[in-house]
Amino acid sequence: MNRSMIQSAATMGQLQQKLDRIGNNMANSQTTGYKSTGADFSSLLVQQLNNQSNKQAEAGRLTPDGIRVGTGAKLGSTRVDVSRGSLKETNRALDAALLEENQLFALNVSDLNGGSETQYTRAGHFYLNPLGNGQVMLTNAEGHAVIGEGGDPIILEDTFDGISIAEDGSLLVQRNGGQEVEGRLQVVEAARPHLLEPQGGTRFRNPEGNDGAVLIEELGAADIKLQGGALEQSNVDIGAQMTEMMTAQRAYQLNAQSISTGDQMMGLVNQLRS
Repeated sequence: MNRSMIQSAATMGQLQQKLDRIGNNMANSQTTGYKSTGADFSSLLVQQLNNQSNKQAEAGRLTPDGIRVGTGAKLGSTRVDVSRGSLKETNRALDAALLEENQLFALNVSDLNGGSETQYTRAGHFYLNPLGNGQVMLTNAEGHAVIGEGGDPIILEDTFDGISIAEDGSLLVQRNGGQEVEGRLQVVEAARPHLLEPQGGTRFRNPEGNDGAVLIEELGAADIKLQGGALEQSNVDIGAQMTEMMTAQRAYQLNAQSISTGDQMMGLVNQLRS
């Protein structure tokens, strides 16, 4: 393969990854609390060719000597669009929407090895999961425990007449004609939410080895801004995603054509006779 074919092949593999991300965004355009992700490209290793034999021709040159040839492009970084999606009123008691972009709910997510870690989400559709001992635990739609104030899962006695979520994240429980606060959702603020690492669905985690680049701080009740009986919708812009998809497809086709052209040129060279 010649140099242009190698460059095109490497770039096509990276463009396919971008198309996969765009497809994932479009598939989740109706997913509650979903945040779209994007990709930025950067050049691969550049080769320096020092083939200038006439030093006088280089007099006054402002760029480095020689010719630099790239070897394609790669996904340099991914980014999360943390802008808030539109709110949809559901009037459901256990639905809640955060009003500030940097705020997230905390979840206790178990892994296959029996361990667990704290992850974060903007999706506020919660459910009561029976524990079989007269108690219920507050979970998200995937069954992960919702963390309450203090870092523990929220567990309630299953003898209440009604439940709702207040604007400060408090769980208001009605028992015997009265109303009491029996827990509060843990809401955290991320200093740099665009650096959070997606974990599937609508969940994020603080990336390891980041030296505290994403600072997570638990908020007090006075700092929480929440709307009960509502859900935050996906922030995916279908029009923008379609535009990016067409741009990536055109770039993919261009690189495929470059490989085809290079193959034809090599075929012609091989047919030459002295």
